[in-house]
Amino acid sequence: MFKRMRVLLPFILLAAAMAADTAWAAGAGQEDLDKATEAKLAAQSPTLDDLAEIVRLTESAMKKGLDETGTEFAKRLLTSTLLQRAQEATRQIFANVSSIEDFRQRRRAAVADVEKSLKLDPNQAQTHLLLAQLNALPGGKDSKEVVASLDKAIEFGAGDVETKAKAFLLRAALLESPEKKRADLDEAVRLLPNNAAMVRARGLALADMDKPDAALADLDRAIALEPDNGPTHEARAIVLARLKRFDEALAALDKVQAISPDSLAPFMQRAKIHTQQQKFDAAIDDLNKALKMDPGNVVVLLHRAGVYQEKGDKQKALADADEAMRLKPDEPLVIRTRALLLAENEQLDLALADLEKLVKLEPKDTLSLLQLGMLYSAKKKSARAVEIFTKLLALEPNEWKAWRGRGDAYLNTGRQAEALADYEKAFKLQPKDDGVLNNLAWLLATSPDDKLRDGRRAIKLATEACELTEWKAAHILSTLAAAYAETGDFDAAIKWSNKAVELGVKEKDKETEDALKKELENYKAKKPTRELLSEEPAAKK
Repeated sequence: MFKRMRVLLPFILLAAAMAADTAWAAGAGQEDLDKATEAKLAAQSPTLDDLAEIVRLTESAMKKGLDETGTEFAKRLLTSTLLQRAQEATRQIFANVSSIEDFRQRRRAAVADVEKSLKLDPNQAQTHLLLAQLNALPGGKDSKEVVASLDKAIEFGAGDVETKAKAFLLRAALLESPEKKRADLDEAVRLLPNNAAMVRARGLALADMDKPDAALADLDRAIALEPDNGPTHEARAIVLARLKRFDEALAALDKVQAISPDSLAPFMQRAKIHTQQQKFDAAIDDLNKALKMDPGNVVVLLHRAGVYQEKGDKQKALADADEAMRLKPDEPLVIRTRALLLAENEQLDLALADLEKLVKLEPKDTLSLLQLGMLYSAKKKSARAVEIFTKLLALEPNEWKAWRGRGDAYLNTGRQAEALADYEKAFKLQPKDDGVLNNLAWLLATSPDDKLRDGRRAIKLATEACELTEWKAAHILSTLAAAYAETGDFDAAIKWSNKAVELGVKEKDKETEDALKKELENYKAKKPTRELLSEEPAAKK
C-alpha cells in the first residue's frame, strides 16, 4: 500500500498544482467576485446595505485582480449594482427623508453612484436619465447640464422606449422654446401612446403652456386609458378651474373623492376653487375636513393660512403659520410662507428673521435671497439689501428683479451711477416691466449729475410705463412730468403733474399727495425736479 501511495502522490500533487494554476488564471479576486455574484442572486429585494456589500465585494475582486472574462463580468455587475443602489436611494429621497440635510446626503450619494456607474459604462440610457432626474432636484446642476444628460439618455435609449420617453418628457419641462417643448412632449407620447401617466403629463404641461383645450383632450384620453386614476381626474379639475368652469371642476373632484376616499387632494383642490370664487368660508370648511383627516399636515395648515389672509383674518392666518412652524421648524415652505404673511402684516423684523433662517438653510436658493433683499429694502436697510442682491446675482446673473432691487438700494443711498447701471441691466432683461421703466426714467430725469440725465429718453421710458399701467398710476405720471420738465417743456410737465395729483388725492395717502403737489409747484415755477437720496428713504416706487 505504501508503494501505491508513492505512485499516486505525483498525480495528487499535479492535480493540486493544476487547481492552483486555474485559480491564478482566474485571478486572486475570483473568490470575492463569486461571493458578490451569490449575494446578488440571493437578494430578491435588496436593501441599501445588501447593495453596498455587493459593491464592496465586486470592487475588492477587481482590485485583487481578475482575468479578462472576470473583469468584464465584474464591471457589468458593479455597473448594474451602482445603478440599482442609486435608484433605491432616489426612491427613499421621496419616501423617507427626515430633514433637508438628509435629503442632501441621499441625493449626493445617489449622484456619486450614478457617476461611478457611467465611468464604467457611459452608454447607459437609464443611468443618464437618473442623473438628470437627480440633478434637476434642489441643490443639483443647472438646467443646461440636466438637458445634456437627457440628450445622452435619448441618444443611447434606442432600445429602451420607456426611458427615452421619460427623457423627452423631462427635457420638455426644461426647454424654454414652446415649439421645442411641444415637440418633446409629442415625441414622448408617440413613444408610449397608451401610457396614461405619459399622456396625463403632457396634458398638464400643455395646461402650463396655456393650451387648455389640448390639455383637456389629453386628460380625457388618459381617463379613457385608466378610468379610475384619481390624479388624472384631479388634473382635469385643475384645468377646468383655470378655465373658470368651476361646476365641472368640482364634479371632477367628486370623482376623485369616490376613487380615493382617504385622499386629501380633492379637499385641497376644492378649497382652491372656492378661494378663486371668493367663497372663503366654503374653502375653510374643506380645509378643516382635510385637517380632520390629517391633523399635522403643514401643507393644509399653510393653505388655510392663505385663505384666512385673503379673507382678512390676519390673526388666524398667522396662528396657522405659527402652528406649521411648530410642527416643521426647518421646512423651507413653512418658513417662507410665515415670512411672507408677517411681511404682509408689516411685521418686517420677524419676517426678516424667518428669511435669514431660510437663507442659512439654503444659501443658494435665489428666491429666498430675492425676498430677503426686498424686505431689507422695505426696512430701508439699503446696504444690507445691496449685499443680498449681489450674492443672488453671483448665482443667477439673469434675475432681472435682483438687478432692479439692487438698483433701488443703490438709489436709496445716493449711488446713482451704480443704480443706473443696474437699472440698465434690468431693462435689458425685462424691457416691459413698468417698475423698471419708471425708476430708470426717474433717475434719468431727476439726477443732479448732468452726465447721468437724459430727458428725452426719460420721456420715452416713462410713456411706455404709463401705457403699461393704462395711465392710472400717479407715481408714473409724476415721472413723465419730471421727464418733460428736464427737457424744458414745463407745459407738458404741468399737465401730467396735475393728473398725478388728481390720482394721488384719490389714493388718500397724505405724504404722497403732498410730494406730488410740491412737484407741481416747482414746474409752475419752471424748476425741474432734482433728487439725490441719502441713507435711507425708500426709492421712488
